[in-house]
Amino acid sequence: MLQRPRRLRFNQHIRDMTREVRVSSKSLILPIFIMEGENIKSPIDSLEGHFYYSPDTVFEAVDDTLKHGVNKFLLFGLPTEKDEIGSQSFDENGVIQKAVRMIKERYRDEVFIITDVCMCEYTSHGHCGILDHGYVDNDKTLEYLTQIALSHAAAGADMVAPSDMMDGRVAAIRQALDKHKFINTLIMSYAVKYSSSFYGPFREAAKSAPSFGDRKSYQMDYHNKQEAIKEALLDMNEGADILMVKPALSYLDIISEVSKQSNLPTAAYSVSGEYAMIKAAAKMNLIDEYGVMCETAVSIFRAGADILISYYAKEIAESINKGDIG
Repeated sequence: MLQRPRRLRFNQHIRDMTREVRVSSKSLILPIFIMEGENIKSPIDSLEGHFYYSPDTVFEAVDDTLKHGVNKFLLFGLPTEKDEIGSQSFDENGVIQKAVRMIKERYRDEVFIITDVCMCEYTSHGHCGILDHGYVDNDKTLEYLTQIALSHAAAGADMVAPSDMMDGRVAAIRQALDKHKFINTLIMSYAVKYSSSFYGPFREAAKSAPSFGDRKSYQMDYHNKQEAIKEALLDMNEGADILMVKPALSYLDIISEVSKQSNLPTAAYSVSGEYAMIKAAAKMNLIDEYGVMCETAVSIFRAGADILISYYAKEIAESINKGDIG
């Protein structure tokens, strides 16, 4: 035989040398939940191994994650008070604004801080925008999203990540940031965010489930692929710096298409339900948790992702250090 593909699989040396997908801990982002208050470190029941932190204790999470070689964080806030317009989301003394200032004061450029720009954790009704007779008013919501993004940038965020799926929000945020001299504050757009059943553990953790109805009028129908490309290209043209696809595992085809059709880096968010399923199956001794974690992470990068947001970020970084998925 002239062709023997198995020669390239003969031993670990040749397998390492000819590996097609290379994964780096520099491409990983860890979500952290920040709760209003002091001296808080409390387990998140729906996300095993993760905790709520207050702004004064979040250093513990950052220090531990840095030891694993991950220095990028996506922050989500839980306020003590909610109202119809989510006013705590853009308060300069809000929980995220406090946390960003404290983290940046301590770590400066050692860490890269991304903030979730949305309203669902802050509104009394749990929807991602301003309501008009029970319907989310797209254009009115843009006014508030720009305020949130500006407050995060002023606090020192390196990147803002609008996750609301309102039309035109990337352009509105980009214009506002530039107008206020935050020209180097990046935007990672949740460009393709599906209305998914995989968000359950996050919504429990963030206390962000809608009090009525659902989010199908602004999050995407999971049957649609062309719409995903349209959304991604719109955000690219509006000034996004990075395009995100969420969730990841059931949408590898979408990650692939977005990465091919845009000229921006593609991020993927391996969401809470994906994490929880692996954890639950491992507890029942049905799967090897470590092996499945490695395999799923590589599948996301193989599909075309340049960046991975994962609740397993620290563990994935360790597997890279071991050479299992590096």
